[in-house]
Amino acid sequence: MNHNNIVAITMGDAAGIGPEITVKSLANKTVYEICQPVVIGSASVLAKAIEVTNTPLKINEIISPQEGKYSFGTIDVINLDNIDIKTLQQGKVQAQCGRAAYEYVKQAVELALNKKVKSIATTPINKESLKAAGVEYIGHTEMLEGLTRSNDPLTMFQVNNLRIFFLTRHLSLKDAINLMTKKRIYDYIIRCTKALQRLGVSSPKIAVAGLNPHSGEGGLFGNEEIDEISPGIQLAQSKGYDAYGPVPADSVFYQALQGKYDAVLSLYHDQGHIAAKMTDFHKTVSITNGLPFLRTSVDHGTAFDIAWKNIASSVSMEECIKLAAEYGNKFEEDEKLFE
Repeated sequence: MNHNNIVAITMGDAAGIGPEITVKSLANKTVYEICQPVVIGSASVLAKAIEVTNTPLKINEIISPQEGKYSFGTIDVINLDNIDIKTLQQGKVQAQCGRAAYEYVKQAVELALNKKVKSIATTPINKESLKAAGVEYIGHTEMLEGLTRSNDPLTMFQVNNLRIFFLTRHLSLKDAINLMTKKRIYDYIIRCTKALQRLGVSSPKIAVAGLNPHSGEGGLFGNEEIDEISPGIQLAQSKGYDAYGPVPADSVFYQALQGKYDAVLSLYHDQGHIAAKMTDFHKTVSITNGLPFLRTSVDHGTAFDIAWKNIASSVSMEECIKLAAEYGNKFEEDEKLFE
């Protein structure tokens, strides 16, 4: 077999829904038609997940991705054997789960950096479990940034053909507005353009969302568009970037979904999240740009309240794997993204 599109799937927090959605995803034959999936995780936990979900799958323990069978019906697993199944408390915060989840990501990163896998698809991890384990990182993005020594990775959401970038993320709205400067708008238009080019979009059209109602209506409803946002867009345009806006936020996402723009630069966390999740909550996938490899992730948490009850949906995980496979084939490293 030509191992040209191996996707490493990290099992995530063993107490959450990660093992279940991993198993359910790999019970979908179409996954094997587009890539070679290999799981980095615990074989004993995955075996338990197979039992709970009643899926007709077998486990093939391997040492390296190149040993995988990649045959539907068999899950190839690089078994780190770092979960004590006897003491695993399903749906609970546990240090062993936080430590193990970190080790899965670390192993996947090493494989990707050494070109043993094309891309990484991650299942949910839990911030409290990481903290209990003494892991220095609070989430996937921080882990990947630290493990690869990358500079400020860029998050993009994709749902259907709608792509959304974020100028700011986990900040109060007041603090986010203070960061909406001409320079930051300009810099992010450049970063978004380069990120899309890495994913195979040759001449990206980037729309910048407005902040105020009707993008400020010429200053009637706020001056941020006049003072900072529009000048940032105009500067990018003067440098040859195909940027538009500010486009009123109540229409820009719909227009992008219809194909008018290749992506939208959302100005703050909820502006972009609401648009993505209202389009299709279950199929929204997070893609991390600015790394030496492609990484996709489900856009939901460990869901301890429903874990190990065979009710968690694998739709988002399946979409996550499919996008990792699709973009993994197009992805080309561009060192300029790390500047």
